[in-house]
Amino acid sequence: MTTTTRHAFRHPLALTLLSASLLAASSPALAKELRLGIITPPQHNWTQTAERFAEEVAEQSDGELTVAIFPAGQLGDESAMFSQMETGLLDMGIMTAALTSQREPSIVGWFSPFLFDSVAEAAQAAETEAARQMLANLENKGLHAFGYTFAGMRHILMRDGRVESLADVDGKKIRIIPFAAMNTWWRATGASPTPVSLPDVYQGLQNKMLDGVDIDLDALVGSGFYEVAEHLTLTNHMAFPAVSVMSQMSRDSLSDEQRRIIDEAMDEALAWGIEGQIEAEEQNLATLEANIDVFTLEDAEGVFGEANQAFAERFGEHPVIQAFQQQSAQLLGAE
Repeated sequence: MTTTTRHAFRHPLALTLLSASLLAASSPALAKELRLGIITPPQHNWTQTAERFAEEVAEQSDGELTVAIFPAGQLGDESAMFSQMETGLLDMGIMTAALTSQREPSIVGWFSPFLFDSVAEAAQAAETEAARQMLANLENKGLHAFGYTFAGMRHILMRDGRVESLADVDGKKIRIIPFAAMNTWWRATGASPTPVSLPDVYQGLQNKMLDGVDIDLDALVGSGFYEVAEHLTLTNHMAFPAVSVMSQMSRDSLSDEQRRIIDEAMDEALAWGIEGQIEAEEQNLATLEANIDVFTLEDAEGVFGEANQAFAERFGEHPVIQAFQQQSAQLLGAE
């Protein structure tokens, strides 16, 4: 009787354990979702690059690894997102090189004035040893960097007239992105660099609180600034890259196969985004030429010589920045 009773309790338990074992053996691995933050709106090339990356990851992993995109600063500004990545609360981001340079100073080299004439040239410089070193230097900041993508080259949009000399910006309130390289350059022109959030620029131009904007053609067209400021001076005075990064804590939590998928998908997406940006430059320029006064400042580098010198004096002694400038010049001069 005792034996019968013991089997009565053990038999269902054995069946339960066997069923659980078979279920575990036949079930696919649990899906994993990564979170990627970005400040640009859904229509921006960088956000579309992130979406392309997410699609590639899902396809290559058969849906077992997915990426959720949070555009337009939904998770906070870039400083907040960097902090989240450094503590593992956020997995990934496509971050402006401007804010990334606050964590790795050598990235300021990308904002060397008049180093590039186009997005295509800047993209080539991403392959230099110095550009790769900038990314590698982020590893000891708790970040794994994949590579670069680009917004358009920087130009000057003014409300009341073309920029043909420094006198045309002297004392003028020019909206800038508030980071050291751009602030240093603009202060040396005699202008009054004014940090204003991008959503507030339209009204700032409209109500004459701003005289002009340091801007790329993507943002200019996408935000409709040409409706309230009708004089665009093409200068190509700086490139404007973004850096694709991942929390090292998040990367360490992935398997080797998952890291391979992430790496390959990101390489493909960044290349796709760069090609799209090169095409967008031409399309945006055509739109602007049909609507406003577009003027090319032929000797822009000479006109802004004092500002270029101010940049060199403040940042030019950094060895990686020096190497980046030299390697980029050699690469482009060889073609």
